[in-house]
Amino acid sequence: MKFIHRLGYYLGGFAIGLVILAFFLSGKKTSCAYGPDARVLKNIRLKERAYSEEAKAQMERLQIDTASITGVLRKGDIDFSRSNTDLDSCKTYMVTGNSVSGELEMLFENCDSTATLQKIWRK
Repeated sequence: MKFIHRLGYYLGGFAIGLVILAFFLSGKKTSCAYGPDARVLKNIRLKERAYSEEAKAQMERLQIDTASITGVLRKGDIDFSRSNTDLDSCKTYMVTGNSVSGELEMLFENCDSTATLQKIWRK
């Protein structure tokens, strides 16, 4: 069998496999959270979110709503150099990202059952 025939069979089978895979995965809420950023952001999003008094005051002063915070948690980044991940009980993470309100930086305290927004500011 010539190489071009083998390549044709391979590409044909590969295309059929992609179509079948797309059929099975369509409609399911699948995500690819393999990187450290994605895992931490997903962990914070899934937990009950609380807000410190300082964060509430800053949100009111900057006119930032919870939808902007959720948007940053979906598409933002974790700055691990400014985060404290060595703690045993509640680790703190610096989350940065763009929202409708502008570029935001947020400091989250990620505990076992809750994620508390400690501070928020515009960059």
